[in-house]
Amino acid sequence: MSDFTQLLRPSTFDELVGQEHLSSPTSPLRILCEKFALGHSFFYGPAGTGKTSIARIIAKTMDLPFYEFNATSLKIDQLRKIFEQYKNALQKPLIFIDEVHRLAKNQQEVLLPVMENNSVLVIGASTENPFYSLTSAIRSRSMLFELKHITNESLSNLLQRALQVNSLEVDDEAKEYLVASSGGDARAMLKLLEFASNLDSKISIDTLKSLRPHALAAGSSEAGVHYDLASALIKSIRGSDADAGIYYLARLIDGGESAEFIARRLVILASEDVGNANPQALTLTTSTLTSVSKIGYPEAKIILAQAVIYLCASPKSNSAYMAINEALNAVKNGLVLEIPPYLQQTKTTLSDDESPYLYPHDFGGYVKQEYLSQPVKFVELKSIGYERKMKEWLDSLKRFNIE
Repeated sequence: MSDFTQLLRPSTFDELVGQEHLSSPTSPLRILCEKFALGHSFFYGPAGTGKTSIARIIAKTMDLPFYEFNATSLKIDQLRKIFEQYKNALQKPLIFIDEVHRLAKNQQEVLLPVMENNSVLVIGASTENPFYSLTSAIRSRSMLFELKHITNESLSNLLQRALQVNSLEVDDEAKEYLVASSGGDARAMLKLLEFASNLDSKISIDTLKSLRPHALAAGSSEAGVHYDLASALIKSIRGSDADAGIYYLARLIDGGESAEFIARRLVILASEDVGNANPQALTLTTSTLTSVSKIGYPEAKIILAQAVIYLCASPKSNSAYMAINEALNAVKNGLVLEIPPYLQQTKTTLSDDESPYLYPHDFGGYVKQEYLSQPVKFVELKSIGYERKMKEWLDSLKRFNIE
């Protein structure tokens, strides 16, 4: 059986699909390669977007011997043999390491000397941002390039080439499914096409769905995607977009994210972004956290959806979040105020010139007295939702005076 991914693997920048910011004639990466001036580089992005292909294109463009490794099985002795082989050579090799985020610290340290003296060109690839997994010494000697999900338009163009090369017949509905269900992953699309072609010479959507019943998604297990989806969910709720909130919730659930993690994020948001504009939001999300931890999937998805929609439809205020941050910054910057004597628990007697503590309930619930040794303002309530009533009540207290 033909390997469609190998058959259609690009060999030049012009053939690369969907990464125009890296492959166009004016892109810095391509210019540096064509000038034989590219330094150590690391590529990161979703699976099936061309990271390995770019490494091979670089080796071909710069006319360098190509050595390919995977960090999960890489042994230091393998590297040292190559380093020794090219120690005094006029031409340096290109060392390509896939899954580079899995490099152990000692493996990274072995790379440092040859990266420093440029006796080899090190290229790495990862589905995660290597900034967080590579040492600062490695990062300072290299450049990072990000790859994006391949657009449906670019996947459609690649599919058309694949059909022509392999003389395959695919109806329009099946073509749409091949593209739409592949989640921006060119390899996944070609693999599905390859397996389907070995089942039936005329490929239909039924054949495709028998192999891939559901569309691929980026999931949330990879660190970058995990945080991006969680961030998108929170920001959509903060922006009161219920449709977007539900969509990102679905992405997290479909990607295998735990219900408890999602619920914890919603509890935090209820205080940080909804706050006292709707105090009930904290109660509802706390109940959500308790409920999903006891019930689990699949029913937990309904509880989470209810909470997300409720939070989206709630008025928003970050006054509590801002107030505590302001107060903490003040304390950290040296604002340490004396506690008035009548507020101190350990002070049992007051001198003649010290005012006594006034018990508010003896004065109908409120009496004006100083609680800080100097005036400081941290809390700025907003005229939003229930917080408007809170602001109006506190403002009304300013009219009270001790006689």
